[in-house]
Amino acid sequence: MVHRWDQLTFLHWSYDPDVVQRLLPPGLRVEVIEDRAWVGLVPFRMVARPPRGPALPWLSRFPETNVRTYVTAPDGTTGVWFLSLEAARLAAVVTARTTYRLPYFWAAMEVARSGPVITYASRRRWPGPRGASSAVSVRIGRPYAADEASQLEHALTARWRLYSHQRSGLWAALADHAPWPLHHAEVLHLDDGLVTATGLPTPEGEPLVHWSPGVEVRIGAPHRVACG
Repeated sequence: MVHRWDQLTFLHWSYDPDVVQRLLPPGLRVEVIEDRAWVGLVPFRMVARPPRGPALPWLSRFPETNVRTYVTAPDGTTGVWFLSLEAARLAAVVTARTTYRLPYFWAAMEVARSGPVITYASRRRWPGPRGASSAVSVRIGRPYAADEASQLEHALTARWRLYSHQRSGLWAALADHAPWPLHHAEVLHLDDGLVTATGLPTPEGEPLVHWSPGVEVRIGAPHRVACG
């Protein structure tokens, strides 16, 4: 599939690595960056289309929000483990659950922008726990200058692989895209229950925040991960 991930905000908190590790399947090890595990809340607007042909507006354009962490697989590769994903299209939820075995949930969602302020809202519909919700508003700031992003910021945003777990073992898919064009951003409002709905404790402190206008992403077919 070819995706466009638009109007995206990264909000990241650090956690004790052992707290995050207990939520991972066998074979994956939480990636420790600056002595901490990191969990991201990432709301955005999705446009999905097949490799050839146009997107169908009534089916392929919708808000999405994921809760993610960063992991190392048994073959030494690194990438994203999704703790949960919310999407506003039921067909997309069913397809992702059956094809990629990703923990998608159907939700009522909105993304709205007024000048430099962007607002995201989500409330889970199916499957449970019903009612898990998130409301985020950020003010978009200036773009990052070339080479301005720190090693931590690069590590949290420059990811090109995702993992899933099935009865047959661990699977991966490549997500090919250009580096994110990042902007500084500040949180104006944050009332989130999606992170804790994954089984994590409430995040502590202010999140590390970035905004991006978006990138085009090519998602590869899932493949088995070698166990060593």
